[in-house]
Amino acid sequence: MTKTTIGIIGTGVVGERIINQALNNEHYEIAAIFDTNEQRTKEIQEKYNVNTTNDLQALLNLRPDWVYIGTPPVSHASLAQEIAKHGLHILSEKPLAHDASDGEVMVQVAQQSNVKTAMHFPLMYGAAVHQFKKELASDMGDIMRIELHTYFPEWPRKWQQNPWIASREQGGFIREIFPHYLQLTYHLFGDIDITAHETTYPQNEALCETGVSALAKTTSGIPMVINGLAGIGQEERIDYKVFGTNKTVTLRNWSQIFTAKAYEAEVEIIATEMPETMLGACRKTLLGENAFIVPFEEGLKVQRWIDELLK
Repeated sequence: MTKTTIGIIGTGVVGERIINQALNNEHYEIAAIFDTNEQRTKEIQEKYNVNTTNDLQALLNLRPDWVYIGTPPVSHASLAQEIAKHGLHILSEKPLAHDASDGEVMVQVAQQSNVKTAMHFPLMYGAAVHQFKKELASDMGDIMRIELHTYFPEWPRKWQQNPWIASREQGGFIREIFPHYLQLTYHLFGDIDITAHETTYPQNEALCETGVSALAKTTSGIPMVINGLAGIGQEERIDYKVFGTNKTVTLRNWSQIFTAKAYEAEVEIIATEMPETMLGACRKTLLGENAFIVPFEEGLKVQRWIDELLK
């Protein structure tokens, strides 16, 4: 069977992860990798023995099946417009765009060009979320509340230093971390309505948020608490919790699952079954097979909630 080809835009930390995923997938072939940084593309070419270019049109003219956007959010809309103009399918990093207005442009150009879209929400393709969904389907009782708690001793994190990740314009943990868990909430429980929130910012207007507290509710009436704080004296920790009348299930630090019952200590559940990969799902979509992908329309929903929390 013919391999699925992918063009990659951006060679940052996450972009390099996509490079490795494509190279390790026998059904994929990298058409080319684009970045404006000539030194960086030279490093990538030498490290992975792949085609690189500093000319975006050169990449698009190769007509890969998918083009991945792994650049800062402010550039997503213009890149999506250019990719769609060539009739190529678009895989975008999260969040979808700089803001909902740009996100709407991305949805419109993809629809008008009749190209398929997908979002890179790696959390959704992990074994932990697969197990989390199993636990929710077993003896939860009535769902009483959803809670998201995120704590960071510093932001940006040590491994994530770049010129924009700390900026108020397009960085911060609300843009970087919250989309994963808001998308998971939408996947599990549908739309949410943010009813109240308070977001705190430092005096330096160039810097991103330091904290947020919010209340929300799903369309089915389940209350949700959203809480984030950076620059504090504790280790990094992310807990996504669903409270039921019979048990509570926690997704901790992306990959750990814990369950607890009344008067009992929480127990870690080891996830053993790996679901389909994101690139596998993208390939299946082109072949007309059923697969789980997050389209731009869903990414736009998440983007609107992000915009609301950033106010």
